[in-house]
Amino acid sequence: MATIALAATDGMLHFELAAACEIFVRDPTGLADPWYDLVVCGPGPVGVGRFAITPDHGLDHLARADTVIVPAIEDTDADPPSDLVEAVRAAHAAGARMVSFCTGAFVFAAAGILDGLRATTHWAHTEALAARYPRVHVDPDVLYVDNGTVLASAGKAAAIDLCLHLIRRDHGSTVANAVARRLVVPPHRAGGQAQFVTTPVPAREDHPLAALLPWAMARLDRPLTVADLARQVNMSTRNLVRHFTAATGATPSQWLATQRIRRAQELLENTDDSIDAVAEASGMGTATTLRRHFHRTVGVPPDTYRRTFRRG
Repeated sequence: MATIALAATDGMLHFELAAACEIFVRDPTGLADPWYDLVVCGPGPVGVGRFAITPDHGLDHLARADTVIVPAIEDTDADPPSDLVEAVRAAHAAGARMVSFCTGAFVFAAAGILDGLRATTHWAHTEALAARYPRVHVDPDVLYVDNGTVLASAGKAAAIDLCLHLIRRDHGSTVANAVARRLVVPPHRAGGQAQFVTTPVPAREDHPLAALLPWAMARLDRPLTVADLARQVNMSTRNLVRHFTAATGATPSQWLATQRIRRAQELLENTDDSIDAVAEASGMGTATTLRRHFHRTVGVPPDTYRRTFRRG
């Protein structure tokens, strides 16, 4: 997926477009070779917010790319530009991996490539997307959706989450984590965008969960339970689940499962530990349990993942 075509037309929002350029133009880590070759495609000089952009190619070039990214559009009430919709449809038919950021999902929906698939967009527009395109299964709670060859992110910063997910798919967890560090963002945010609809994640040091997450991360090799977490912060399990879900968008069990998979990925990439040892170090217990959960979450068995992303 080395060639990325980034669509740019009048009326797009600059944040998501700039994020794609910042992340995919060059490898800030020096760990991945080759990196991506990003080109901007548009119908001609376009205005994006207060910026003027001169595309490298026309919209017809989208069909020649391995991956196509459509950033957010500003006016979701109007029909997307017909030339963009046709170019997206042609790129999908040509076999490109299709990625929408934020309200770029409206373009994908108009092109028909989300029919029958899960998708998301900014939480403020999920109801409109579902109402206008009833064949699309809109999930208002997630940060991004990966259908394999068609992916969609929620609003704004969730585009960065999806970018890191793409890097993780293409180059492995080590590279994605290194890029995240350069961007000064977490490599993976637990939970979904539901946590941002009404209240943000509390950042105060005196928040009940402030010390719990690092404590749990340091003990992933142990058979931690929700009761263990509740005991650590002197809460009932019911109270913990309520606070935890409000703060992260995920239940404690979901969060632990995600962190264990991430730990397993790092060990598979950077060590020669046996699958049994990786299972034990990540808290999965047995190789059988690791293989089952890893394949379900990542999409490939641990052995295949190691062969693909092994460093050194």
